[in-house]
Amino acid sequence: MTGRPTLAVVGATGIVGSVMLQILSQHADVWGEIRLLASPRSAGRKLAVRGEEVEVLALTEEALDGVDVAVFDVPDEVAARWAPIAAAKGAVVVDNSAAFRMDPDVPLVVPEVNPHAVRVRPRGIVATPNCTTLSMIVAIGALHAEFGLRELIVSAYQAASGAGRAGVETLREQIALVAGTELGTAPGDVRRAVGDRTGPFPEPVALNVVPWAGSVRDGGWSSEEMKVREESRKILDLPQLKVTATCVRVPVVTTHALTVHARFEDEVTVDRAREILATAPGVVLFDDPGAGEFPTPVDVVGTDPTWVGRVRRNLDDPAALELFVCGDNLRKGAALNTVQIAELVAAGRT
Repeated sequence: MTGRPTLAVVGATGIVGSVMLQILSQHADVWGEIRLLASPRSAGRKLAVRGEEVEVLALTEEALDGVDVAVFDVPDEVAARWAPIAAAKGAVVVDNSAAFRMDPDVPLVVPEVNPHAVRVRPRGIVATPNCTTLSMIVAIGALHAEFGLRELIVSAYQAASGAGRAGVETLREQIALVAGTELGTAPGDVRRAVGDRTGPFPEPVALNVVPWAGSVRDGGWSSEEMKVREESRKILDLPQLKVTATCVRVPVVTTHALTVHARFEDEVTVDRAREILATAPGVVLFDDPGAGEFPTPVDVVGTDPTWVGRVRRNLDDPAALELFVCGDNLRKGAALNTVQIAELVAAGRT
């Protein structure tokens, strides 16, 4: 195979797709043609990538002809149907949906943590993890490589954009509704004001936090919480890793934040943990609470790294660390990781 590979961006008009086009325009250009695909209703639109206006094509079998790498950011059911078609036509598929993440024949890849896994892809598909997992796993992977991870207890404070454009629009509408009022001071007043305008969320998110994200799973767990557990185990190749997650939706537009309790095989020190985090690829250590320095979503949004602060050793367990982590759920949490995998595939072509 010679020449620069052809890349198809499937789902180019979505909220993650738009970020992907920005990243492709900012990164070193390793691609030949970049083909933009979406649903038939979006066909004919023109989007900017690499400084050029490119027309969006409808996703069809013919539109996948000659594609070397296809990145998918589409609903699970669309990926489940079309990713195998693209692979059968010779493309390596990098899929951002949940359709293939736990398939044993599909590697789940984070380039800073397990780049080797991208080479073994029996189905021609590589999966990228959920945005919540990705918001922390680069930092956790670096610590695991040094200390040996045994347990994770995570609380994830998830931004509205994790629910797509509808999530962002709902949050902004609710903020406009409550701004300048005395709402939030009496039981049920915000709920009455919002009414049924909760969008993709089960409760109002403005002036509120909602301890639920995803769909119902056995035992009262949510799908988002189970993704953190299952994906962390697969990425780190620790099938018995103890993982507990609680996912909370918060009134933030973009960037997930997490508190992380990480327990390791042996005693850890904060100084060594800070050294590891300060030098780990894709991680920024920002940690001086006395000076008011710790990551928050409003500072991290629009940036690529995982930001880590509040690094402490657990007061009762010398083998455990406590961390506060932030990551832009549309960049590293979705578009960036997908592009990074695609670039790994392109670099390894023969």
